[in-house]
Amino acid sequence: MADEYNAEEAAELKKRRAFRKFSYRGIDLEKLLDLDSEQLRDIVHARARRRINRGLKRRPMGLIKKLRKAKQEAKPNEKPDLVKTHLRDMIVVPEMIGSVIGIYSGKEFNQVEIKPEMVGHYLAEFSISYKPVKHGRPGIGATHSSRFIPLK
Repeated sequence: MADEYNAEEAAELKKRRAFRKFSYRGIDLEKLLDLDSEQLRDIVHARARRRINRGLKRRPMGLIKKLRKAKQEAKPNEKPDLVKTHLRDMIVVPEMIGSVIGIYSGKEFNQVEIKPEMVGHYLAEFSISYKPVKHGRPGIGATHSSRFIPLK
């Protein structure tokens, strides 16, 4: 009885969370998740297409295996465990959707949950490696007129 209630509750939660239909280049999310690498290659942009043609090497495949394992070990309706990586040049594929990845910025791992909108982008785009400049007041010696102001 409790299992039936939990299943109904999970279905209700799923219905409530449905906001809008996502499509990547005209293909909706359910079909996108079912694509194999050759079909995916045909719909992504040229740089990603070239990368897929040349084959995924050992490290990117290792990351995908870790993400699969984390998803399998996660309970239903829960986020999978964080998987840390230095692979900033990895292209987000549909299989990664829903995973939580710690992307190295050169200093720290920034936690990112992969969403459908991220497909085709590089992981580096979601973990900024520099601190954006915030322009404040100019310092001493920043302008020529500051030569005539005493330095106290």
